[in-house]
Amino acid sequence: MAFAGPSSQVTAVLGPTNTGKTHLAIERMLGHESGMIGFPLRLLARENYDRVVAAKGARAVALITGEEKIVPAEARYFVCTVESMPLDREVAFLAVDEIQLAGDPERGHVFTDRLMHARGAEETMFLGADTIRPLLQRLVPEARVETRPRLSKLTYAGPCKITRLPRRSAIVAFSAADVYALAEIVRRQRGGAAVVMGALSPRTRNAQVKLFQEGEVDYLIATDAIGMGLNMDVDHVAFAEDAKFDGRMPRKLTPAELAQIAGRAGRHMNDGSFGVTMDCRPLDDEIVSAIEEHRFEPVRQLHWRNADLSFATVRDLLRTLDERPPHDFLIRKRDADDQRALETLSRMPEVTDRTTASSRIRLLWDVCQIPDFQKTMSESHARLLVQVFTHLTEGSERLPSAWVDEQMDRFDRTDGDIDTLAGRIAHVRTWTYITNRGEWIDDPFDRQQRARAIEDRLSDALHDRLTQRFVDRRAATLSRRLQDDDVELIAAVAADGAVLVEGHRVGHLEGLDFIAEVTDAADAKAVLTTARRVLPPEIARRVARIDEADDAAITLDGRGRFLWEGSVIAYLVAGDAIWRPEIRVTRNEMIGPAQRDRLLARVQAWFERHQEAAAPRLLQLQRADLEGPARGIAFQVLEGLGGAPASAVETLVKDLDDDGRKTLARVGIRLGTESLYVPELLKPRAVRLRGLLWSAARGNHPVEGPPPEGRVQAARAEATPADYDAALGYARLGGRAVRVDMVERLAALVRRVGREGPFAISAEMLSLAGVDAETFAAMLGDLGCQPAPPAEDGTVRFERRRRPRPPRRDRHRKPNPPKARAPAVVADATAAPATPMVAAPPAETPVAAPQADRAPRPDTESRQPRRRRRKPKEPPKPVAASQPPRPPRAPSYDPNSPFAVLAKLRLGTSGR
Repeated sequence: MAFAGPSSQVTAVLGPTNTGKTHLAIERMLGHESGMIGFPLRLLARENYDRVVAAKGARAVALITGEEKIVPAEARYFVCTVESMPLDREVAFLAVDEIQLAGDPERGHVFTDRLMHARGAEETMFLGADTIRPLLQRLVPEARVETRPRLSKLTYAGPCKITRLPRRSAIVAFSAADVYALAEIVRRQRGGAAVVMGALSPRTRNAQVKLFQEGEVDYLIATDAIGMGLNMDVDHVAFAEDAKFDGRMPRKLTPAELAQIAGRAGRHMNDGSFGVTMDCRPLDDEIVSAIEEHRFEPVRQLHWRNADLSFATVRDLLRTLDERPPHDFLIRKRDADDQRALETLSRMPEVTDRTTASSRIRLLWDVCQIPDFQKTMSESHARLLVQVFTHLTEGSERLPSAWVDEQMDRFDRTDGDIDTLAGRIAHVRTWTYITNRGEWIDDPFDRQQRARAIEDRLSDALHDRLTQRFVDRRAATLSRRLQDDDVELIAAVAADGAVLVEGHRVGHLEGLDFIAEVTDAADAKAVLTTARRVLPPEIARRVARIDEADDAAITLDGRGRFLWEGSVIAYLVAGDAIWRPEIRVTRNEMIGPAQRDRLLARVQAWFERHQEAAAPRLLQLQRADLEGPARGIAFQVLEGLGGAPASAVETLVKDLDDDGRKTLARVGIRLGTESLYVPELLKPRAVRLRGLLWSAARGNHPVEGPPPEGRVQAARAEATPADYDAALGYARLGGRAVRVDMVERLAALVRRVGREGPFAISAEMLSLAGVDAETFAAMLGDLGCQPAPPAEDGTVRFERRRRPRPPRRDRHRKPNPPKARAPAVVADATAAPATPMVAAPPAETPVAAPQADRAPRPDTESRQPRRRRRKPKEPPKPVAASQPPRPPRAPSYDPNSPFAVLAKLRLGTSGR
């Protein structure tokens, strides 16, 4: 404990922010032979340590914080955090900064203790806000109070949208999630922001502050950590929130707390401003007036904890920690982390068994003061304290080196996101604190260096993650230049198409289109205006290159877009006919009318040559001069882009004469029983073109696209329209797309086997279709078949569906009645010489029935002359007398059907 000498002078320098209090204290300290100063943050301690080293040299200056100790043997000046001040050293000068934190619920008891007990031998100085003046004078009546005015003016600017905040602004929130969200908004709108939070390591905070100080970013997103003496060139402070969670409950910030943060705006003689943004409500007039005039309610109570502790037993230690304060304006600290840890460990038998001596109890108290930088006092932190205490009370009474190395190795990883790295840094900072207790560890210097190296690596990685996520250096620099109206921007186009403004890439040319790469909508307008100065000549050069290029330089993709050097220059849309689409040049205000006409003519010429190469028959159909039914059939095929269902043109086909059939053959149309199609238009290149024509006319580009090349059938998704497949030259059979020429072959095979009655699926059918039996069974339904009774062995069979018989044209003509002698012939089959001929009807009838049921064929097969039944050259041999008569075969048809009667009549006539 530092004690005052007989001539020691105590001074309290009080005032708002930006009054030069810290600068005054450093100058006073350097005027003494020795000195010590305590800061509320490790970051501030490190910053001022560097200043003192610059003035006195490294050998004369020590840095002592909970996580870092640099103590030269000849050190005379000690720069510390308030908690780490070595008060057992006597120094001529002693100072404590931000002494008003004695009223803080978390750390106030430490500042109150320094206020009551820490003194310099010659001079003592307490620095802070004027709000602590009444209690300071009661607690330290001998103190001389000196008030310093603010060097600059602080004014309220009111609410402001975050996109309208001036440069050099700090935006304040009170949770990591809100800080990250605000930083993301600023990155998109203004190119980036630095991030400062209490959870960051000092190294990371320094790196982020440096981004702001050096002008790489113009915005800072921070928690109330910036209110604690961080000296930055901030012109405006905007509160995104005016409430925070203080560890126990959410609460509004007091005017003094708001002023402490707002006071970061304006440094030295430069005036500053403060306001609100986002969803924060405007500040009340009374609060605004208090901040601007620096008038605040004084601190009513200070937090205190007994420093005269008893280490006789753990119970005595806990009792003395709970001692009542000596003054009514002092509040006993109840829930300090170290006291909570002591209460937890004192209930563990493995700990209490080792606290049999005063030295062990003092050691336990030191262990409980190991900080939990995650601020959670989790079970894992309690376990760590138990392990440390156990190792320090057995064997060599030091922490095993292998165990310490193992614990630190767990966190020596730089992968992970921002929160993961921040968590590792918190753990490593705990080990940095432990390694700085030299009496606990072997080779403490090496362990300290290693812990420091791990923390530095993690801090650098965290800084990189924050910068990558929240800073766009290009956009930030450009944003500053664009906001300066007096500066004329310089723009250019690089050889690779990159568009540069002020040396920064702001976009690029894709074909003829400029793609902007700016983050702010407001900046985008200025960027586009500037870019247009250089883009028109470049666009004109590119249009000329397209016009002069070979056809190979232009391609047509699967969505009907014309590409040049991989970029879209035009696209197909619906025209006046499905086979005649319209071509449109991409929308681009930088292409002049003359250049647009030139480009359109070039693409149209390319597309005509593409159609001629891919589907010449389609163009031939468009140009064909046909007459009569052939003309109607050709139009239907053209409407179908090369195909039409046979049922749609059945009447026209019947009316065709031989010349009409020859004419259709000359234009490539083949007449099938299921479809009319053009074989040349079933080739892959033609199929792709047909699909593009259909998609352009319908404005629909099915995801599946055409079936794979070389496949005559393919499974199709339900979302793919059947009309699309029909336009490609494919018909739907059983949910699959089957090429129409293969449909004709399958239909012919099914008709052939179906003439014999019910049939089973054969290997020939499956081989031809290229599917399994289950799939082919579904396809048969679309080929005019239906399930038939199964065979005796259970084989699944199918039969052709009977089509309704068309009405007879000659209704007044009656059919000839069946002759009565025909049944007699059948009954006397064993006697008459011609009786073997009677066995023919059952065999012929199943063939005759399908022939009568078949629809007339439009192809050459239907025009073949009907064969006449030939008479046998020789009569059949008589049946031997010894051979028993063959029993008549049971008819497999209805003997009363019209077809059976006609067959019997024909047989009767030929037998006479």
